[in-house]
Amino acid sequence: MTAIPPSPTASDVAAAAGRLKGRAVLTPLLDYPLLSERLGFRLLVKAEILQVTGSFKFRGAANCLLAALEADPQLKAVVAFSSGNHAQGVAAAARMLNLKATIVMPQDAPAMKIANTRRLGAEVVLYDRFGEDREALARGIAAREGGRIVPPFDDPHVIAGQGTVGREICDQAAAMGLTPDTVIAPCSGGGLIAGIALAVKDRLPQAEIFAAEPEGFDDLKRSLAAGERVRNEGGRASICDALMSPMPGAITFPIHQQLLAGGFAVSDDQALDAMNLALRHAKLVLEPGGAVALAAALAERERLKGRNVVVVASGGNADPEMIQRAIARPDPLA
Repeated sequence: MTAIPPSPTASDVAAAAGRLKGRAVLTPLLDYPLLSERLGFRLLVKAEILQVTGSFKFRGAANCLLAALEADPQLKAVVAFSSGNHAQGVAAAARMLNLKATIVMPQDAPAMKIANTRRLGAEVVLYDRFGEDREALARGIAAREGGRIVPPFDDPHVIAGQGTVGREICDQAAAMGLTPDTVIAPCSGGGLIAGIALAVKDRLPQAEIFAAEPEGFDDLKRSLAAGERVRNEGGRASICDALMSPMPGAITFPIHQQLLAGGFAVSDDQALDAMNLALRHAKLVLEPGGAVALAAALAERERLKGRNVVVVASGGNADPEMIQRAIARPDPLA
């Protein structure tokens, strides 16, 4: 059995921030006073849609590769498996560092994500999400090419890199004279929410951190309730293609158990409504998976009343057809 690496700490997040300085975008924490009045809570949006490649994933990928090169300056190739945002993050980080990247992606991933990954210079290997094992495919490629696998979430350096989102939230809120009461972030395998929790709870111990997941893929919410990692049922689908990992990570879950206040599950319709609200009232383009934290905040308006609430808009890589589907819906605040 492979040994599980030690969990990262807030100090590892600080080290990641140093590696990423000048490489990752310091994305804004956006304040919407008029929208907040209508919602009944202070809404702050961490706009990771403005990150390199349009999602937070670049942070973890770049920190992982930079740390790998520190350990092995002769590293030449990397391999990843992803439905799209991690794929683009790894491809962009590899291009930045002159490394060959091969990405294993599902055949049903959004066409834009596949095309963008190829444009960034990576070789894309497509697989059947429901009939093939992406991790086994990636391991085979890495063994043949001598490449380093960059996991999408269950890696200490990936988690620490994603945690720089939380570190920035604390700094930016403080500069605005605000203390976040609640932070909500999208969750698949849990690297982003684990990293954010490490950074935020280190600075703001009283803040509540919640994960947001799609219905049917709420393995973290159910795992927290069960006290152990549980899997999602196979064969289901969601428009939140970026949030379909089968279960929390072995490294991420102990962090979730220690630091999270809980989890929320949102429907596809709620994700579309959040995309609609973001477009109409915040002028932000979100993909469905990137909108679930906002969707959860909308669904929990009564619970969040009077609080300073940070939602992480984790990705904006939506196909035009999905954007049209969202904007065709009624205004959720009408």
